[in-house]
Amino acid sequence: MIIQRVVLNSRPGKNGNPVAENFRMEEVSLPDIIKEGQVQVRTLYLSVDPYMRCKMNEDTGTDYLAPWQLSQVVDGGGIGIIEESKHPHLAKGDFVTSFYWPWQTKAVLDGNGLEKVDPQLVDGHLSYFLGAIGMPGLTSLIGIQEKGHISAGSNQTMVVSGAAGACGSLAGQIGHLLGCSRVVGICGTHEKCLILTSELGFDAAVNYKNGNVAEQLRELCPAGVDVYFDNVGGDVSDSVISQMNQNSHIILCGQISQYNKDVPYPPPLAPATEAIQKERNITRERFTVLNYKDKFQPGLLQLSQWYKEGKLKIKETVINGLENMGVAFQSMMTGGNTGKQIVCISEDFSL
Repeated sequence: MIIQRVVLNSRPGKNGNPVAENFRMEEVSLPDIIKEGQVQVRTLYLSVDPYMRCKMNEDTGTDYLAPWQLSQVVDGGGIGIIEESKHPHLAKGDFVTSFYWPWQTKAVLDGNGLEKVDPQLVDGHLSYFLGAIGMPGLTSLIGIQEKGHISAGSNQTMVVSGAAGACGSLAGQIGHLLGCSRVVGICGTHEKCLILTSELGFDAAVNYKNGNVAEQLRELCPAGVDVYFDNVGGDVSDSVISQMNQNSHIILCGQISQYNKDVPYPPPLAPATEAIQKERNITRERFTVLNYKDKFQPGLLQLSQWYKEGKLKIKETVINGLENMGVAFQSMMTGGNTGKQIVCISEDFSL
């Protein structure tokens, strides 16, 4: 059987901006016979995420992410349907997901590396398992629970940077649901600011490309900032930290403004900002959701419940076609998406 796949064509370099041409499509043969323990899957949806920028380098800078290899198939979060199974706990027609799904139209995979998903949790929107009811949702929920120190009824203010992205768009809503009295988002366009305030329940939004961020935050957060969900780093984070209160908390989710630079993770703060952090006793600890696997199942159930109750609104930007994986990746890295960036490979659920 001939299938299509996407391989890493070139590396952007540690200080380079990724482009669609860093990836290329090719055709390969899939074995006709699968072995015991394996399944043949058809890919339905694939995810592109900021952390993948690190995998484009020869050294990812972390011990839990392996780099992608040149001319080898690229992988990441994926959802598919099983077309044939020789695994005792997986059957034909089951929907499955993996954090290491190959970017190809069909694949033969080890069934032990797959997790069965229940479409009822997402009312049939299977792509949500790659977003709000998946790793980004868990990252937002567990990050806030573990590092945010929110106490319901204590009038805390939360600021979210990258607020219109996969994690940010959820984090602001979850902040409210867990007890923050005020949530302010920071993003890069007027349209995204409107979506945050009119659809996602943010109390206010700042376009960081328009005016002085610190001054706007001073007006919008009159009581200062108690919790900062940081997806961005850099100058935006310097502005937020300057408005943070004594004994406040930074949830270090991502630093997308720094991923195209050769700096350690988490990137060091500017000296003036670091002085504020120490003086005000602001916590800023690295957060890795994979360290909290025991909280995944209850977390997914909570996210699903909020979604079904209409308390958690989900935004997606969908691009169609495996051939557009590179385009989708480049767009995600430059803020082209609102909510989760998804690539639809197939919407054929029939067998």
